[in-house]
Amino acid sequence: MHAPVVWAVVLTHGGAEEITAACLESLLAQDYANLTTLLVDNASFDGSGARLRDRYPAVRYLNTGGNFGYTGGNNRGIAHAMADGAEYLLVMNNDTILERSCVRQLVDSLPECERLGAIAPKILYFDDPARVWYAGGDYSMLRALGLHRGEMQLDDPTEPPRIEPTTFVTGCCFLMPAEVARSQGVFREDFFIYAEDAELSLRLRRAGYRLYYQPAARMLHRESMRRSMETPFQIVQRDRYRRRLVKQHYNRRERAWFALWFYPSRMVRLAQYAVRGDWERARALVAAATARI
Repeated sequence: MHAPVVWAVVLTHGGAEEITAACLESLLAQDYANLTTLLVDNASFDGSGARLRDRYPAVRYLNTGGNFGYTGGNNRGIAHAMADGAEYLLVMNNDTILERSCVRQLVDSLPECERLGAIAPKILYFDDPARVWYAGGDYSMLRALGLHRGEMQLDDPTEPPRIEPTTFVTGCCFLMPAEVARSQGVFREDFFIYAEDAELSLRLRRAGYRLYYQPAARMLHRESMRRSMETPFQIVQRDRYRRRLVKQHYNRRERAWFALWFYPSRMVRLAQYAVRGDWERARALVAAATARI
């Protein structure tokens, strides 16, 4: 059987050199031979991208020449990989570590996937590998968000390989056919850093593609297990891009339902911030709900 040419695209902007190194080492240790790893240096502010290039000569290297955000940096790496013969693209965060069989398990799933848009692995918390961070996902039309299945539940490491339909793949990690990336694009660059995976998931499904989840493909993600308060920056970016997603993809009825949930829920959140005297977050909430999109 033909072993598809897979390119893993890992984006770095600096400040996490050893974390990125651990990710690259997990890719180099994969038991799938036809895998090329590409480190995309999104103008790392501390020179760590170039140091990682020198440290891992088996890893391909691309310097974008600027900070194009998560979406723009990944898109440049994806375009580079496709120009060099990639048949499948593994898009992943640099704060992840793959189990040795992760890529092979995803590739082995491909013959079962009809009209494949993207397939995602099971993602576990790095700080507690017995807990699930993502086990497939559901896109919420009402909230314009992707919701994780199984989050914080105990993992079953004995789950056999199978494909499971899903309606949301997280930007943390997914495998996509290059032909889909060519015809549909990957990330919209006007979604600089938030909601880009929700937008991609919805766009692919509306184009007739299907999304899948493979629990036997496993990885760890350095994501906090604590529910910390969102920063004002996160509030503005998250809500602004959700509104942009709705404007671009929803019909009149869908937009009305979203508005009936979104604006009352923002008023409740605004009142909570006001009671606490958290005016910085309150202002961010108002700015996000009224910003031009």
